[in-house]
Amino acid sequence: MNNKKQEQSDAKRAAAWQGLALVLVAALTLEATSLIQYYFSRKGIEEETLALAQSELESTGLRITGVMDQVETVLQNNVWTVRECLTRPDSLKATAIRVVEDNPVIIGSTVAMVPGYLRRYPLYAPYAVREADTLRVTSLATADYDYPSQPWFTKPIESDEGYWSEPYWDEGGGNVLMTTFSLPIRDKKGRLAAVLTADVSLDWMSEIIGDIDVYPHAYGVMLSREGQIMASPAETLVMQTSMREIATRFDDSVSVSDLARSMQDGQTGSTSIHNKKKVSHVFYAPVKRAGWSMCIVVPHEEIYGNIERIGKIVLLLQVLGILMIILIITATVLSQMHMREIADRKNRIENELQVARGIQMAMIPKIFPPYPERGDIDMFASLTPAKEVGGDLYDFYIRDDKLFFCIGDVSGKGVPASLVMAVTRSLFRTVSGHENSPQRIVSTMNSSMSESNETSMFVTLFVGVLDLLNGHLRYCNAGHNAPLLLSGDTAVPLEVASNIALGILPDQSFCEQETDLKYGEGLFLYTDGLTEAENESHQLFGESRMMREAARNTGLPVREQVERMQARISEHVGSAPQSDDLTMLVIKYMNTKEPDAAERHLILHNDIQQIPQLASFIEQIADESGIDQSLAMSLNLALEEAVTNVICYAYPEGSDGLVDIEAIIRHDRLDFIVSDSGTPFDPTEVAQADVSLDVNERPIGGLGVFLIRNIMNEVRYERKDGKNILYMTKKL
Repeated sequence: MNNKKQEQSDAKRAAAWQGLALVLVAALTLEATSLIQYYFSRKGIEEETLALAQSELESTGLRITGVMDQVETVLQNNVWTVRECLTRPDSLKATAIRVVEDNPVIIGSTVAMVPGYLRRYPLYAPYAVREADTLRVTSLATADYDYPSQPWFTKPIESDEGYWSEPYWDEGGGNVLMTTFSLPIRDKKGRLAAVLTADVSLDWMSEIIGDIDVYPHAYGVMLSREGQIMASPAETLVMQTSMREIATRFDDSVSVSDLARSMQDGQTGSTSIHNKKKVSHVFYAPVKRAGWSMCIVVPHEEIYGNIERIGKIVLLLQVLGILMIILIITATVLSQMHMREIADRKNRIENELQVARGIQMAMIPKIFPPYPERGDIDMFASLTPAKEVGGDLYDFYIRDDKLFFCIGDVSGKGVPASLVMAVTRSLFRTVSGHENSPQRIVSTMNSSMSESNETSMFVTLFVGVLDLLNGHLRYCNAGHNAPLLLSGDTAVPLEVASNIALGILPDQSFCEQETDLKYGEGLFLYTDGLTEAENESHQLFGESRMMREAARNTGLPVREQVERMQARISEHVGSAPQSDDLTMLVIKYMNTKEPDAAERHLILHNDIQQIPQLASFIEQIADESGIDQSLAMSLNLALEEAVTNVICYAYPEGSDGLVDIEAIIRHDRLDFIVSDSGTPFDPTEVAQADVSLDVNERPIGGLGVFLIRNIMNEVRYERKDGKNILYMTKKL
């Protein structure tokens, strides 16, 4: 019995020791885990702080550089203007005014002439400065302000390149704390003539430095190339104290002096400084272009305070371990719930994208053949987005026996591109509904899209207008791929002017072109998703392969042409994912009737210098209609008078406008239609000159209308859809 009790006691003791050992091992494991965690957590925080500070320095540097880029670009863009105006001092003043007016970041600008360059003005420096909401113009060429000796004037001349000055208080100019970017100007003979400047207040820099929020009590400091403090939370130090002077106030003056030296040398790095038993960590980087340097100062407590407080309660590691387990379990449950929510959200987004795809596809024509009742045209198209929705588009419709069509490609993919695609298609329908000229359609669309293009997205677009009665094609290309002209068994690129894409420059001019399609000829239009389709080896489908396949299929129905091209692309791509939206549109002209008229067009700007283009236009019409040289000269004279009236009276002086001249050649007559979108003006209401009177007695005006009426058989005017339209007919 005693042996049995002893065995049970030994077993309990062993179990206790085992339990104790397990608890001890668990405690040691938890404590060791906590210590390891503490070490790696501290190291991770250190690395994270360094990465965060470097990221903030880089971001701040980019913001500062962005302002500097803006200022430098403004001056670079005005170099040509200053060079052209060197002999006209008053124009230089206007340049300085324009620099300040057009650029809010610039508070002052001057064109300071090199002494003696202008004989009439030994010293000449008109200065424009923004004061509150007004712009004041003064001169820096005064007895109190010797601008030729100022660093902003001498430094760029010495280095012959742009120069950012040391910040200074400009009492002779803007009367604010500023820095100046100066650019030397040479005249056309290469002589130094002037210095163009832009004064930038340091307020923006203080704001940028003040935005640094790495940690709640972190702050930034900006240092000039001479070591002066340019921006700091302590405004009393700005441009009043250098870093070396501040070093004398610190317990650890050596570290601060080394920091100042490293920053002035343009180095990047980090260090720690001590003052009054407080430690701060400093991260610094240069702004190389101006020779400045910036740093972020973070109190030690901000970075390591929490983890050091945790280290002081190391005796409670076991409790913390249990809490960590609870937290992990809680976090796991929450994570699973979050993942389930993400999955639900993803499914909802996918469903919405499918609806968006349906809406987008409903915006483009999908019924083919689209005009089965017409025997003069055959068409087929396909659009395959790379994602659920895409940025490709095509559209077409018939108005007044003319086929209006377009194909385009929006920069980017996905939802943003699809929204721009929808806007582009709607604009095309709206503008082409009352415009017959592809050039005007494209120009109007470009103006509308450029005005509110905050996302900087653009659209390549090809717009065509095909007269179904005679096969005459007018078209305008805006940065899109040239369509293929299908004729017989050949497929060659249509000659197009590339122009610029829509949505980039609001005042961009576009070139309109024209050609004629014969029976059986057609166009193959496409987006770059065709030629840039990649296989698994990243080889492109390419233009050559596309042209060979298009030429091989010219005799097939248009639907089969598109389907065979799609099959060849699929063979080439294989299992590789589709990299871009793919759109194809084939148009085949099928009218066998002989046209009873031919149309020719010419578009001019309201510039009298473009009048000579009428001569070659009339010469082409004379060749096609078979009229003699004498009649051609008379027609040219009448047309010159009509167009000159538009240039002189339709558009306000200094504004740009277009004059559209359309010629319709028939077997028995020539019809000329001159239209513009300017101020209403009826030239037929101008009183005709009385040629029976003496020249001195005859009032000015009226001879042009007299000349047109004597050359043409019919002349009439109407105001329609906001346009002046002058009709002139000459019977043959």
